Amino acid sequence: MKTLQQACIGLLALAACVFHAAQAQPLAADEFRVTLLGTGSPAPIMKRFGPGVLVQAGGKNLLIDAGRGVTQRPLQCGVTLGKVDALFVTHLHSDHVVGIPDLWLTGWLEASYAQRKGPFVAYGPTGTQGLMDGLVKAYDWDVKARIADQGLKPEAIAAQVTEIQPGVVYDQGGIKVTAIEVDHGEKLTPAFGYRIDHGGRSVTISGDTRLSENLIDKAAGTDLLIHQVAAASEALLKIPTFRVILAHHTQPEEAATVFNRGKPKLAVYYHFVLLGVPGIPALSEKEVFAATRKT
Repeated sequence: MKTLQQACIGLLALAACVFHAAQAQPLAADEFRVTLLGTGSPAPIMKRFGPGVLVQAGGKNLLIDAGRGVTQRPLQCGVTLGKVDALFVTHLHSDHVVGIPDLWLTGWLEASYAQRKGPFVAYGPTGTQGLMDGLVKAYDWDVKARIADQGLKPEAIAAQVTEIQPGVVYDQGGIKVTAIEVDHGEKLTPAFGYRIDHGGRSVTISGDTRLSENLIDKAAGTDLLIHQVAAASEALLKIPTFRVILAHHTQPEEAATVFNRGKPKLAVYYHFVLLGVPGIPALSEKEVFAATRKT
């Protein structure tokens, strides 16, 4: 029988292998690469980091949302934090923005994993400017101390924020980003998904939403549709709080409707909201897939 120490050593070795296996190959000149940095929700589990999607195309590194752990994952893709050209926020729920302070501040450092040269560029719904203004105030001591002590450049910690409306919000180097208004609930507005087009190819990220007719329309024919999913057992839905949460998201059978009508070449789930409490376990991914295939 293995000792605990042996088991831990084995797990560390496995983790190292997984990390090295995840190292991406250099990006080809005409490549359009999409990497899921995190597919989780507010649950603080190691299995899934918070929501984040890295889109690389046209010489740009674009990040959709900055959930928990978002600063660790780009390095595994060979992208230093300072090379993230722009962040696109779907909405302002904490699990989608909690990684922003880390990305903003750590990407400013002179270390090899950072080295941002220009301002921190962010696009997002109304309220994004207020979020960044609050972070500037919250981290005022840190910023001033690093400027005085390390000589870091003030212009590289500046935040350049664009609060968006539906439509094309970014068009540079042949890469176009379109903001798609989605339905996360009457009290949770505005919320957006994003479609990124480049060189005749495209990816659409839903953000958090109920079944959205507008998303189906705007994502029609996309090569890759990355869509959130939420599921809970009937027993859990007897608790009002969980009924409310589920009502703000797309359930597996509804996601199947989106896939059937939008006809992407590939559909991928992310932002798994698998609800459970002690005594009422969360559904498994296998059960989510089975429910999707019903329709």
